[in-house]
Amino acid sequence: MAARTELRPVVTLRSTAGTGYTYVTRKNRRNDPDRLTLLKYDPVARAHVAFREER
Repeated sequence: MAARTELRPVVTLRSTAGTGYTYVTRKNRRNDPDRLTLLKYDPVARAHVAFREER
């Protein structure tokens, strides 16, 4: 079971709008070795903003 968590770790995505809102997701380390950035909806800012991976 340890091999599964190494390849697809759980990552926290924090809003770049500064609202403190977060999403939790998994990512594939082979396809995305760098920090993940996704455009998601921030309900505090009421807009779609970039969410960046937090370590």
